[in-house]
Amino acid sequence: MQVMDQFNFWVNDDYFDAETKNELLSIRNDEKEIEDRFYKELEFGTGGLRGVIGAGTNRMNIYTVRKATQGLANFILKQGTQAKGVAVSHDNRRMSREFAEETALCFAANGIKAYIFDSLRPTPELSFALRELGCTAGVMVTASHNPPEYNGYKVYWADGAQVTAPLDSEIIGEVRSISDYHTVKTMSMDDAKKAGLYEIIGADMDDKYMAALKKQAIHPEIITEMASDIKIVYTPFCGTGNKPVQRILKELGFKNVYVVPEEENPDPNFADIPYPNPEDKRAFERALKLAKEKDADIVLATDPDADRLGVYAKDTKTGEYVSFTGNMSGMLIAEYILRERTKTGTMPANPALVTTIVTTNMTKPITEAYNVKLIEVLTGFKYIGEQIKWFEQSGSNNYVFGLEESYGCLAGTHARDKDAIVAVMCLCEVASYCKKNNMTLWDMMIETYEKYGYFKETQYTITLKGIEGSKKIQEIMDKLRTNPPKAFGDKKVLKFRDYKNDVILDMESGEKTKTGLPSSNVLYFDLPNDYWCCARPSGTEPKLKFYMGVKGKNLEDAEKEVEALTEAVKALI
Repeated sequence: MQVMDQFNFWVNDDYFDAETKNELLSIRNDEKEIEDRFYKELEFGTGGLRGVIGAGTNRMNIYTVRKATQGLANFILKQGTQAKGVAVSHDNRRMSREFAEETALCFAANGIKAYIFDSLRPTPELSFALRELGCTAGVMVTASHNPPEYNGYKVYWADGAQVTAPLDSEIIGEVRSISDYHTVKTMSMDDAKKAGLYEIIGADMDDKYMAALKKQAIHPEIITEMASDIKIVYTPFCGTGNKPVQRILKELGFKNVYVVPEEENPDPNFADIPYPNPEDKRAFERALKLAKEKDADIVLATDPDADRLGVYAKDTKTGEYVSFTGNMSGMLIAEYILRERTKTGTMPANPALVTTIVTTNMTKPITEAYNVKLIEVLTGFKYIGEQIKWFEQSGSNNYVFGLEESYGCLAGTHARDKDAIVAVMCLCEVASYCKKNNMTLWDMMIETYEKYGYFKETQYTITLKGIEGSKKIQEIMDKLRTNPPKAFGDKKVLKFRDYKNDVILDMESGEKTKTGLPSSNVLYFDLPNDYWCCARPSGTEPKLKFYMGVKGKNLEDAEKEVEALTEAVKALI
């Protein structure tokens, strides 16, 4: 169906409510806007279904949510696992509760029991809950760190991880096969409850989740000893992290936890935070102000669905707060866990650390130092979660830690997605360890650099919206794929990895080998001396991302080198 045919269908068909029709009628003279809303269906990427809230096939609304759910329900019915039920949760965004309820009621109408949380919860707790309940799947309604106009829909499978190949393509195939919105099922909440197909999840699950988190503490005695000395400033960015973070820190014994008051309670507008993303320094303005008032040791922020953690720590030499990238905080936690588990004899047999191909190369010397197997996977934490499943099935390894550069990590296997709540817990234990040893987190970071090398990473992102932007992104990727650059500035390309075509090309010898990873539209360039660059379109936003990493002689040199590499990338595009 063409764009205008779709538009007219939505405006005239009785299936769609008056509010939806009025919204569309208000843009009937705006061809560009109509095209953007109807030129495609929302698709599953590395983060699932995500888009701007509004009417249209390329928008998040109750109709696209129902259709996605009907497709997932059809898939579950074909698998024959419907008796296990599905868990549903949501964050603080506009329409999140409505989308979660619509999701649950569509499942119920298909004879699949829906377990739905009584109010907003973090993404990792949804991953935990569906496994605790023995569900066949789970849905988390969230757009993570995106701006307020977005919402999304993450699909999880029975192992607790987001769906991976081939399930993801099979599910979207079921969604696409639904050509008639009238075939999408729903029912009233009262009827669903009477039929035993709609059950509320409450505080009992929170208790079980908290108990699972506490098992990740390595030195609770150090936390107890230093809990009155550490000062922690925290902001949940008006999202789901507030209650679980405050609870876990309180139950561990931390006495001085200060929450940013303007950003404590759920707010779909995020208290006017420019971008509720722990990667964005502007989001920390209020938190850093409070930290200076309280003379805090560390400043922590969880994104709206509480699966990612942002960190600042005080540099006592300058009195200033230093920001940590996801790579930096992840490496601090990894080094602490590997070191202390080795010391205490609690390291499991055949330990493994799992990371993504765009995460810092510091993972290599750290895992080598503690004789831990390093496994690299494609971008997206679902691939890290998938490794945990394979470890359990094969018995080959035991998962110790996993991280990705985008501020996400997971200690333990209670969840199968990144978990900012457990990351807060781990980092506060590291801070306690530092305090006991007259160090700061920043001191430990410098010590880690000195031990393993001054690794530094950055990103360069191009945003290209709409159908033309999508074409331009593909053109750039095609150009890089068919005619890979021989150098980035003065850095020669040693190997070129094309994950879409499963090939690694040695640029000097011409030898070709396989990547060994699933097909993905990702290009990777190996450069000398632990330098690298990777290009990939975002799976959830209209962006083309370039990831880069270097290894410098010191902090200043690493900063200079990563800036030079960024400029070399810009010159090629």
